[in-house]
Amino acid sequence: MSEQTVNIGLIGTGRIGRIHAQNLATRIPEANLVAVADVVIDSAEEVGARFGVSKIFEDYQEILEDPEVRAVAICSSTNTHAQIIQDAASAGKHIFCEKPIDLELKRIDKALAAVEAAGVKLQVGFNRRFDPNYRKVREMAAEGKIGEPQILRITSRDSEPPPLEFVKVSGGIFMDMTIHDFDMARYITGSEVEEIYVIGAVMIDPRIKEFGDLDTVIITLRFENGVLGTIDNSRKAVYGYDQRVELFGSKGMISTENETPDRHSYSTVDGVQKSLPLYFFLERYTESYLREMQSFVNCVQNDTPPEVTGADGRAPVVIGLAARKSYEENRPVAISEITP
Repeated sequence: MSEQTVNIGLIGTGRIGRIHAQNLATRIPEANLVAVADVVIDSAEEVGARFGVSKIFEDYQEILEDPEVRAVAICSSTNTHAQIIQDAASAGKHIFCEKPIDLELKRIDKALAAVEAAGVKLQVGFNRRFDPNYRKVREMAAEGKIGEPQILRITSRDSEPPPLEFVKVSGGIFMDMTIHDFDMARYITGSEVEEIYVIGAVMIDPRIKEFGDLDTVIITLRFENGVLGTIDNSRKAVYGYDQRVELFGSKGMISTENETPDRHSYSTVDGVQKSLPLYFFLERYTESYLREMQSFVNCVQNDTPPEVTGADGRAPVVIGLAARKSYEENRPVAISEITP
């Protein structure tokens, strides 16, 4: 085993944790998955057995106390992220953390302060930045290929609503779904959001309204660089997982379409048929999850800055809080109202 291999402990073995476990154990040669922890010990044991990990714990603190572990991947529930980040930073471990860092800015800021004080690295799991389609849009825009960007359009629609148990604790649509689009908006335009206005409704499952949440929203954004943007979200697109981006500028336009299982089209006198979009986010973004974890391992290995920083993790939460305020007060909200 190379001395440069990064030993990583995984905290949380749910759906996303298992994706990262597989990538760390089987697809990233520079990484070595050496420990696994989950409050549901049976889940941790299952993942450990599957990937040949012998150090299996119920308490994540045991991973942090292990001198062999150089970095941790935090994939536990959102309400645990900020505290684990602080504990991991105090233990001198580099940190990958799934989004969001937390739902409250005070806890986010406390976690980020701990990271800075410890001098460790923190990468936040906004995996869509590592999707080659979106990355191409950003690169072409940065190169001036479309002149001055003017209009951004993001469509993001799930194939099925999440379980109601998830809706209860997720922080709402702006924090569990649109947060990816808020990050993508900043990433593609290369600018911060200045103002936001939201309209929304419950059009798919009336039970979602019982939790004070929405399942259908349209959002307008004004960016500091002058770009105007829209995001439309739905919790249910019957035809599949709908993920599209368009950036329009003074000299042209860049757009990305949905990924499909194949690229065939069938044309007859009755019409043209093509495959539906991929149905689930784990299918659509399989490779981006790999690329983001590879990026984290590389930054630890080579002592370079992470591609998605703690500040990048904080900004979409701020926008999400402004989005909720806009919906509740039925007015445009300046981001400065949330963080002066």
